[in-house]
Amino acid sequence: MRSSLLIFAVGCLLATATAQQQESPKSKPEKSRAEQSAAKPAETKPAVSPGTPENPAESPKAEQPEKDEHFDMTEVPPVVTHHQVAVGGQSLKYTATAGHLPIKRGDGKIDAEMFFVAYTLDGQDSARRPITFAFNGGPGSASIWLHMGALGPKRVVLQPGGFMPAAPYRYVDNAYTALDRTDLVLVDAIGTGFSRAASLDISKKFWGVKGDIQGFGEFIRMYLTRYERWASPLYLLGESYGTTRAAGVAGYLADSGISFNGIVLLSTVLNFQSVEFTKTNDEAYILIVPSYTMIAAYHKKLAPELTQDMAKTRAEVEHWAVSDYAQALAKGDAISPDERAKVVDQMARYTGLQKELIDQANLRVDVAKFTHNLLLDQKIRVGRLDGRYSGPDPEGLLDTPFYDPTASAILPPYTSVFNNYVRGELGYKSDMPYKVFAFQSEAEFSNWQWGSADKGFPDTATALRQAMTKNSYLKVLVMEGYYDLATPYFAANFSMDHLELSPTYRANISYATYNAGHMVYVDTDSLAKFKRDLASFVDKTVPRNQQ
Repeated sequence: MRSSLLIFAVGCLLATATAQQQESPKSKPEKSRAEQSAAKPAETKPAVSPGTPENPAESPKAEQPEKDEHFDMTEVPPVVTHHQVAVGGQSLKYTATAGHLPIKRGDGKIDAEMFFVAYTLDGQDSARRPITFAFNGGPGSASIWLHMGALGPKRVVLQPGGFMPAAPYRYVDNAYTALDRTDLVLVDAIGTGFSRAASLDISKKFWGVKGDIQGFGEFIRMYLTRYERWASPLYLLGESYGTTRAAGVAGYLADSGISFNGIVLLSTVLNFQSVEFTKTNDEAYILIVPSYTMIAAYHKKLAPELTQDMAKTRAEVEHWAVSDYAQALAKGDAISPDERAKVVDQMARYTGLQKELIDQANLRVDVAKFTHNLLLDQKIRVGRLDGRYSGPDPEGLLDTPFYDPTASAILPPYTSVFNNYVRGELGYKSDMPYKVFAFQSEAEFSNWQWGSADKGFPDTATALRQAMTKNSYLKVLVMEGYYDLATPYFAANFSMDHLELSPTYRANISYATYNAGHMVYVDTDSLAKFKRDLASFVDKTVPRNQQ
């Protein structure tokens, strides 16, 4: 796979991000991980994998460490604090637990420690109380986004439409937290947040599709064991590459006797063929066109008659994409001049792009070409994670690397607020930097092992199918934003429609759509809908004898 596999979600990446955070502790209820670590010479250097970015302009920049860091894996008790938040007119008292759980080898030696923050509602019967394990994606992103944007009892304050406010940034009570319906466990992948492996060499065990799934699977097993939650209704909620992980974890744990009541897939990518732009894969070009239409309409680049009824226009474009457009691409160089001209005209009408660009792109417009050219006449870019965002490119206008203005708008508020929150209100004191992205300093992380990519494209849709067929009670909710170019909604629908499920099992899949981008919750209206949709899903899937 090429570099686009490494720029997934915000998970997916905010690839321009390089900021790191470090604060001095005021007190030390937990021993500083930075103080526990000691640098030692690296034993091996990683080999270049097929997943390594080939174009430095498209990949996050990271410094090659001169020495392999080693971290003390001694277990330390978590930090427990007590709080309350108002939700739906009620005051909810809850306990927050911030700490690590060990990921052990067969001989009991600790390979890694995964950082988590758990929120549990006080005074509840844990055997009846649902619990949701949630995480963002990347791969290589901490779960700061879901934590402080959607699920947790506190959220980052943005402008109503999700746009960046002026600094200093702050947080408020999250009236839309899911804590009234389910306990929450926000988990950071190894190499992100405060999660670390014992050494850089051991980290590589977890930096791949398979190792990542096994690490999260073991975390869930360990959490259920230590906190005595084996009898609880269980849920997974993943965003972006987190959906790839959630599907894989569900399939992996199905054979370990751990079944889930529900899986929530937010901004879904299960089969990467649906989103990977290559010269031999037309599928991604076909499935992204409806998202181009939605973004072009938002920026007033479509004819007035197309914007009067966007639901009708969206359905029209979906049909055109999988019929006339798909057939034209399938003909390749054999397409006639008249057919080609007709496709160019129609695609320009549906996307707002110049006909010359579409023709020069051989009818195949990837995300970079679209985001860099839609508003070229205004000399600004539009966002990849959220096409409603726009702004000037810091590198100039022409011949520049890929730039997503969404990243510049959301990274600073989330980073600043979380560091303040976790160290202040949650009392987790540590000198260790909270890594929003693993690639901020770990060059080796770019060697992500894509597993099934050697068979074509990375895929965990098969694992999700296995989990669903092994557990006929398992329900899946697919949440998708119309302005998302990282994981287009039509591509997600395509993947779900190709799980080879019978009508009985297909009935276990439901959908929720949003007039939003990749992170649907940054928009206040969409956050409210996100909460309603999630609450309804949990209410419908908790067994009646546990309600």
